[in-house]
Amino acid sequence: MTLRHMRIFAEVYRTRNVTHAARNLHMTQPAVTRAIQELEQHYGVRLFERLYRHLSPTEAAQRLYAQAVYLLDTFDHMEAAMRDWDSLGVVRVGATVTLGSTILPVLARRFAALYPGIELQAKVANGSVLADALCENQLDLALLENSVSVPDLHTEPIGTDCLCAVLAPAHPLAQQAALTLQQLVGGPLLLREPGSTAREVLEHACAEQGLALHPAWESVSTAALVQAAAQQLGVAILPEQLAAADARTGLVCTRPIRDAAMTRRHVVAWHKEKYLTASMRRFITLCRSAAEEVEKQ
Repeated sequence: MTLRHMRIFAEVYRTRNVTHAARNLHMTQPAVTRAIQELEQHYGVRLFERLYRHLSPTEAAQRLYAQAVYLLDTFDHMEAAMRDWDSLGVVRVGATVTLGSTILPVLARRFAALYPGIELQAKVANGSVLADALCENQLDLALLENSVSVPDLHTEPIGTDCLCAVLAPAHPLAQQAALTLQQLVGGPLLLREPGSTAREVLEHACAEQGLALHPAWESVSTAALVQAAAQQLGVAILPEQLAAADARTGLVCTRPIRDAAMTRRHVVAWHKEKYLTASMRRFITLCRSAAEEVEKQ
């Protein structure tokens, strides 16, 4: 079996579609099908089941895919290292909305100044999307909140933040110095979307107290939630760092949540089998100093 077979298999596994895989690889559909058949004959296993006109990977395919991604990633980095010796190239970095709005811009500016020959590509999304991207080798590194429950990922702590209640100054609850979860779930809540770390932390805290969440708003945009809170449409639960600027202008105010653990750890994460180039290691080093700067502001 060759790297060509592994690359074709990985693309079919990722797209779950032979036609799409063939188009992405600039190959004919029969050539892709033949490569998968050769793999199955070589290893004596079935890799995909066709169910309702869709491809479904077997357990053998799932195990092979993890190794295929590792082999392809290692080979690609070997090629890049031998050709450019890490003086040129790309580092693909993901960040959650919070860290993409705070730490990542600091990192990107400093990284560009220190290593102008290396392109930094950034993706901002929720934590579950970024974790999947690391496992699919679509990202090299990611800045996340809290440790991810994905055994294939390695994480290193780089800081902390805290969730708080964000509400209009005229809101009745704004008269109190601190709030409880019981008070918050009793009124309209403005929350991040399911899958975001902020939502997961809040759901876990409510579950511990036997409280149910019934959000009035769900949004991937923290700005939208802050504006909704300012219009007294409810109370938003957001990282304090993201609401700090609007709180200073008086658009909203923030209140701590006193009866729940709302602190989150910031981590930089990568796949355990990932080959870390010198550029990636430099970026990880910058994460620590940039996080310290943001926390001091």
